[in-house]
Amino acid sequence: MKEYIYTLEMETRDYECDIQGIVNNANYQHYLEVTRHKWIQSEGFSFGEWHDQGIDVVVREINLKYKQSLKGGEAFLSCLNVKRDGARFIFEQDIYRKSDLKLCIEARVETVSIVNGRLSRGDEVGSLLSKYV
Repeated sequence: MKEYIYTLEMETRDYECDIQGIVNNANYQHYLEVTRHKWIQSEGFSFGEWHDQGIDVVVREINLKYKQSLKGGEAFLSCLNVKRDGARFIFEQDIYRKSDLKLCIEARVETVSIVNGRLSRGDEVGSLLSKYV
């Protein structure tokens, strides 16, 4: 496992599985989003508070690579790094099965900032996350 700025432990739920007994592919995006939100909260911020200030960080593009499947009731580690590329904040996120640390998902999530309804360079968010980007 590589190093990350944030790791969140979670567990799959049986109702997230498809007929094959593995977690349905769409649920991984939920796990990734929860991880981003929990990381922002751990830094003392909130997407809700930003929204109230007219700042919205929205997903522009997601690239997922499915490596291994998770099953119902399995614990996993959802890991996150972030970098900035111009106006974009790029979250590099990986999910590992906790029992054997097998890589299950590699994700690259690009976000942009909208401030008061207009696309922004993202400096409002960049200044808040300056120790990482």
